[in-house]
Amino acid sequence: DLNNKNVTSLPPSQRPSFIGGHLPAFFRDRTAFLTRQAELGDVTYLRMGPQPVFFLNHPDHIRDLFVVNAGKFEKGRALKRAKVLLGEGLLTSEREAHLRQRRMIQPAFHRARIAEYARSMVEYADEMANHWQDGETRDIDKEMMHLTLQIVAKTLFSAEVEDDADEIGAAMTTMVELFNFLLLPFSEWLEKLPLPHSIRFKRAKKKLDEVIYGIINERRKTGKDKGDLLSMLLMAQDEDDGGTMTDQQVRDEALTLFLAGHETTANALTWTWYLLSQDPEAEAKLHAELDAVLGSRVPVMDDIPNLKFTE
Repeated sequence: DLNNKNVTSLPPSQRPSFIGGHLPAFFRDRTAFLTRQAELGDVTYLRMGPQPVFFLNHPDHIRDLFVVNAGKFEKGRALKRAKVLLGEGLLTSEREAHLRQRRMIQPAFHRARIAEYARSMVEYADEMANHWQDGETRDIDKEMMHLTLQIVAKTLFSAEVEDDADEIGAAMTTMVELFNFLLLPFSEWLEKLPLPHSIRFKRAKKKLDEVIYGIINERRKTGKDKGDLLSMLLMAQDEDDGGTMTDQQVRDEALTLFLAGHETTANALTWTWYLLSQDPEAEAKLHAELDAVLGSRVPVMDDIPNLKFTE
């Protein structure tokens, strides 16, 4: 509590700028900035404009925050502002609402369902790998974005990427690019003005809503279980009161899962390939394990326990 008069000192910090605190240095080079911050200790302080930030850099502290003492904290400005896009999905909701939604969504991640999603993941990854040729130069970030878009469209909506998912993917990419706009000071008022950023944001959100509500309406009419995450959301029931999700709740959770399965997964994969390329020993170890366990076939879910280093 920064208003507590008993606080005599703050954790270590880098030297801030006179205007914007640590924000200018962070935006100049985020990785370098956070690396320097980490070197100051396990608990450090920084200031992003007017916003005070405490940076935890030890697994024990992070577990204390997210697991042991989770009930004592509420989500920060970034996730509160994300409600403009994601509504009250699992990522943004709090406490009882979060617990209820989590209980209802849990069956979507049953082992049998995950095995089905895994088949789609392998199929699309194998198809992409077969298109690559030795000696080519590829934009790995773009390739991974395309791959995860195909997979999440199939597992979430049973949609082929050439159909609705193309529109969803383009709109979602626009939303992610413009998310920093939502975090600006006074963005609650800025988004109401006819600025280029707010106009693009609203158009992308409208497109996402049109497509997703259209799919939800169609699925409600047929009542068919397509084995995808959307079917699970529509069929989910609260174990306490037997209630189901409204269209709005289904839309919020579908968008949240879309975001979680698309951009973030693609970024994680991109960093994985980059780091492997910088460590030939680890790369060789990975290939040796894959050759030993899989040979020339594609993986299945039952291979995971035997792929220790890969995991």
